[in-house]
Amino acid sequence: MTAPTLPNSELAVMKLLWRKGRLTARQILELLYPDTSRPQHGTVQRLLQRLEAKGFVTRDRGLGVNLFSPAVSRESYASGQLESLVDRLGGGSLVPMVTRLVEDNKLSRAEIEKLRRILEEEK
Repeated sequence: MTAPTLPNSELAVMKLLWRKGRLTARQILELLYPDTSRPQHGTVQRLLQRLEAKGFVTRDRGLGVNLFSPAVSRESYASGQLESLVDRLGGGSLVPMVTRLVEDNKLSRAEIEKLRRILEEEK
């Protein structure tokens, strides 16, 4: 079973955690809302609670302050989302999607060469 798709607000928190590793709620608040005049502490707490309930975030209470870490890697989440997209739009096949990316010039020459090398190694 693939992981659920995260709403943009939760994904923003996950991107911070994937980039930084471990953060306190206050650090997340300061990074997400650096210039806000409205307090957003409750919003960040709710986002972290939802992410923890979904299994995306772990909470370390051992240092007197809660430290939040990603429980799911960026790669794992992206892979699950890609599988879901392929199932929904590609009928289970990635070929039509990759073909469209190539035909629409959405892949660079270097990316195409990398795909070619990967496919050759699989033979």
